[in-house]
Amino acid sequence: MTRIYVPIDSAALALGANAVAEAVASEAQKRGLDVQIVRNGSRGLFYLEPLVEVETPGGRVGYSNVEAEDVAALFDAGFHEGKPHDKNVGVVDEIPYLKNQQRLTFSRIGITDPLSIDDYTALGGLQGLRNVLEMNGDAVCEALLDSGLRGRGGAAFPAGIKWKTVRAALADQKYIVCNADEGDSGTFSDRLVMESDPYMLIEGMIIAGVATGATKGYIYVRSEYPHSIDTLNRAIDKARDAGWLGASVLGTSHAFDLYVAKGAGSYVCGEETALLESLEGKRGIVRAKPPVPALVGLYGKPTVINNVITLATVPVIFAKGAAFYRDYGMGRSRGTLPFQIAGNVKQGGLVELAFGVTLRELIYTYGDGTASGRPARAVQVGGPLGTYLPESQWDIPLDYEEYAKVGAVVGHGGLVIHDDTSNLAELAQYAMHFCAIESCGKCTPCRIGSTRGEEVIAKIREGDTSVKQITLLRELCDTMIAGSLCAMGGMTPFPVVSALDHFPEDFGLPRTPAQKAA
Repeated sequence: MTRIYVPIDSAALALGANAVAEAVASEAQKRGLDVQIVRNGSRGLFYLEPLVEVETPGGRVGYSNVEAEDVAALFDAGFHEGKPHDKNVGVVDEIPYLKNQQRLTFSRIGITDPLSIDDYTALGGLQGLRNVLEMNGDAVCEALLDSGLRGRGGAAFPAGIKWKTVRAALADQKYIVCNADEGDSGTFSDRLVMESDPYMLIEGMIIAGVATGATKGYIYVRSEYPHSIDTLNRAIDKARDAGWLGASVLGTSHAFDLYVAKGAGSYVCGEETALLESLEGKRGIVRAKPPVPALVGLYGKPTVINNVITLATVPVIFAKGAAFYRDYGMGRSRGTLPFQIAGNVKQGGLVELAFGVTLRELIYTYGDGTASGRPARAVQVGGPLGTYLPESQWDIPLDYEEYAKVGAVVGHGGLVIHDDTSNLAELAQYAMHFCAIESCGKCTPCRIGSTRGEEVIAKIREGDTSVKQITLLRELCDTMIAGSLCAMGGMTPFPVVSALDHFPEDFGLPRTPAQKAA
């Protein structure tokens, strides 16, 4: 029997993967071929989707950008035996885009049937949890600290400190909350985890529960991810049936159960306290801190809040050891990050690499330059609240501290590439507009500042480039950064100021000598 893998990830589905799977099944039946179709997750090479793979003695051979109408011709060419065809991209593991990555968290992505527990455990799944069940909770928290894992949602706060704080808190109930409200432009790593390897996230949350004494967990998923929600619910049911969840985790005295909550479509609910308000059934508005959620979180109880990639990385740390993970990266940025390449780029997709890689490498070595063929001009890193980096900053190592030195953020690892036809003043105006419509409205700097900011940029773009207007815009940005309750208002000025600093000509302003030198 020949196994043929057709991805079931949202990106592949949007490009007709279901029709391809049906065509493969139909064509194989017509030809009397013994074929097993496996609906795997995506490898993250989105520029090749739908990427159909055929299992051969020499490895899984891929056929890229397959459409239903291609299937008959593929069979004619012997694709079910891995034979040559225009769409044949060779053994998928040998494609440089994939082969040159350092896949730790994403080691199983696209290889397995996302809902197969046997596939998961055959490739190292559950080893981390089994190791943790033999450890003391304090030792687990210390090991997480030793690994250097920091929050992958953008804040980069050491995960071990959150876990230690919750573990030490005295309470009759504690919670683990996964922030899967992935709303940043150009990001999809969370979705890939949930749709392509959900057990990794489930295992990470169980480990967090065991370590901290929490017995309930919630995965807060944005409503725009229906396939993620469905896959998670089915995976949780299977994990529960397998004895991973419930009153006795893998037959031990530890109890932990897990539920999926659907978000209400608000960007600000990606902020941890607004997420908690929404999870409690309230309007998603930001809470003042302190108290921090680790002490007063969900329903007023101690709560670990980590994002998907943070929790999904936990199993590999405890399967292979803190030192193994810590050996990747640079400075205080340890381990790997899934960089998501999007925007005007030829080869969009997910690239997991150790911290220290540069934007230039990601744009050209992996992304292969712009899709338009025009020169790349700016890259927004870290979502809609991230800065625009000009080419002069593309050789800075992607590292939290190195980026902070130039006022930039690594964030969730999303990169949106723009070519030389982009107008950065227009993009800066949109940043303020985005904040105005997505603000929860609780604090004045964010609620009013974003509206005034959009108006001021509009005046500048209409020709009023007086010192008065530029000064007003910069002072407004300073107020939002210093006075906003959360990152929604506090970071919205980042793309605005970076556009103003690095691309003044788009605002109708002359370059200063310093800007010319840069």
